[in-house]
Amino acid sequence: MRHDGRQPDQLRPVTLERNFSKFAEGSCLIKIGETHMLVTATVEDRVPPFMKGKGSGWVTAEYSMLPRSGRQRNQRDLMKPNGRTMEIQRLIGRAMRSVIDMEALGERTITLDCDALQADGGTRCAAITGAYVATIDAIRWMQNQRMLKQTVRVEPVAAISVGVVRGQEVLDLDYAEDSTAHTDMNIVMTQGGKFVEIQGTAERDPFGPETLLKMLNLGRKGVNELIALQKECLEL
Repeated sequence: MRHDGRQPDQLRPVTLERNFSKFAEGSCLIKIGETHMLVTATVEDRVPPFMKGKGSGWVTAEYSMLPRSGRQRNQRDLMKPNGRTMEIQRLIGRAMRSVIDMEALGERTITLDCDALQADGGTRCAAITGAYVATIDAIRWMQNQRMLKQTVRVEPVAAISVGVVRGQEVLDLDYAEDSTAHTDMNIVMTQGGKFVEIQGTAERDPFGPETLLKMLNLGRKGVNELIALQKECLEL
C-alpha cells in the first residue's frame, strides 16, 4: 500500500469538466488527485509565419503554474519562460500535433493555455490529458461555425507518470512520491497503444529492462483508463 492507500497500479481520483471557461472555444478543468489544471483552447484564423502557404494548421501550447499552486510561491514567467516551462510547452504541443490531422484544420492555429491552479505532481501529464478534451471541443466549435471543409481526425491521447518508489513500480506519482522516487517517468500514449513520448530518468540507481517493461505496462494501463474518462466526458 502507498502512503495515500492506493494500490501500485491505481490512479488518483480523476475528474474532467468541459466548458469550464465561458469564452474559450474549448476548455477543460482536469483534477487528478490534488493536481488541478485548467486548459483553454483558442482558435485563430492564421498560422505562424513558417507555416504560411502550406495549407496546414498548427497547434501550440503555453504552460504555467500560478504563484501559489505549489507549496512555495513561484515567480510568474512575465518575460521569458524558464527551461522547465519551455520543455513542458513543447511536449504538450508535440503530443497534440501528433494525433491531429493538421491539413484538415486549414491555415488555423489552436493555442492551448495550460495553467496549474494547484500542483501535487503530474502537472504536465494532466495538461496533456486535459488538452485533448479542450482541443476536441475547439474543433467542434469550428465545425459549428462552418470553418472546416472536412472532418478533422483526432486520435485520443493522454499522459501519465510512473516510477519506482521504495523498490516498487507505481502509477501516477503525487508530489510526495515524485520527490523520493528512485526512477521517474512520464509516458504520453495514444488510444492505439503507440508512444508519443517517453521521458524517464533514474534519480538514484539505474533501472534495467525488466523494470522498464513493468513501468511501460503500468503507463499503458493508466493511459487507457484516462482515455476512457476523456471519451465519457466528450460523449464519444
